[in-house]
Amino acid sequence: MLGEKIQYYRKQKGLSQEEVAKRLSVVRQTVSKWEQNRSVPDADLLMQLADVLDISVSDLLGERQQPPAQPDAEPSSAQPEDRAQLATDALACQLAEINRQLAAKNRRARRIWRAIGIVLLVCLLLNLVGIALFSILRTDNVTANTENIQEEVFLETP
Repeated sequence: MLGEKIQYYRKQKGLSQEEVAKRLSVVRQTVSKWEQNRSVPDADLLMQLADVLDISVSDLLGERQQPPAQPDAEPSSAQPEDRAQLATDALACQLAEINRQLAAKNRRARRIWRAIGIVLLVCLLLNLVGIALFSILRTDNVTANTENIQEEVFLETP
């Protein structure tokens, strides 16, 4: 995924998360979240990140971009602004797909943690019920023993 590529290229370049963060004007935790696939940089930051790491955005995304196909014109006749817009649009689509995958991963993680929380809560409640029952039974037993002792003492007294 993108996070592993960011970390790989950052280490290849010999940069720390802090150094990358300073060059991008973000906090170190942001770079850490990218590397852990907990979030993704927006299109502008992704382009800046690629520049900082001296690689292309397509390398960072793990793809080799093909020159955009233009049905009405030759690729060489496309204006630089048009090519840049097409590249930006392609980048936006790739980031949208990465964000969709990340959101699905986060939803799964939340469901798992919710299930774990419910199981722990049920265990806690069962323990509390067990303790309460034990206390009640113990109290009843102590009361019965006290009554038996009082009866014995009463019967033995002349």
